[in-house]
Amino acid sequence: MLEHLRNELSVDVLASRVGMSPRNFARVFRAEMKTTPAKFVEGLRLEAARRRLQESNASLESVAATCGFRNCDAMRSTFKRVLRVAPGEYRWRFQTRHSGAA
Repeated sequence: MLEHLRNELSVDVLASRVGMSPRNFARVFRAEMKTTPAKFVEGLRLEAARRRLQESNASLESVAATCGFRNCDAMRSTFKRVLRVAPGEYRWRFQTRHSGAA
């Protein structure tokens, strides 16, 4: 999943990929991972976006697209709900600052 965050990662797509029915896939995934497939994918995308915001100067739109969010608003909504901070503020607080020339 990590290598395909930009792709659709719905239960139907994931179940098809592993040769299971969507219902059985969702049930097995939840039993093994202790979370739903949707929440798991959201967590992967959120973590990827956090890293990208910390390590790059890419636009918020680019980060959202690269990490598989539908758009910048969807990424912002996820950040606010889970981290209680907007992506721009997250970058401002946590971006790795490189000290170039002195």
